[in-house]
Amino acid sequence: MFRNLFSRAPDPSELSLETFAKTVRSGEATVVDVREPHEFATGHIPGSVNLPLSRFDPRDLPMGILVVLICQAGGRSRNALAKAHAAGRADVKHYAGGMSQWRMQGGDVAV
Repeated sequence: MFRNLFSRAPDPSELSLETFAKTVRSGEATVVDVREPHEFATGHIPGSVNLPLSRFDPRDLPMGILVVLICQAGGRSRNALAKAHAAGRADVKHYAGGMSQWRMQGGDVAV
């Protein structure tokens, strides 16, 4: 009867932890980390590519494969996602939990 005013409809461009982990394990997407290089160097998802938001250009994203954006906590990846969608890239999603949640859940991290 009452709608939660703070809830939002699920965003189809936002992956859950389970879906993101499956995507990473299967290699069915390229993970693009939009944190700055010094942050990326402290730990990132194995095989991910670093394209910092400060220099982000959707034209630099890989083509022909699903792209999943990640940052530390979801804000920068959401900004990069908006830029990618504005550039016409419908094959780009993001993991809103970021590296913080990935690490807390025991996800693989490379240095």
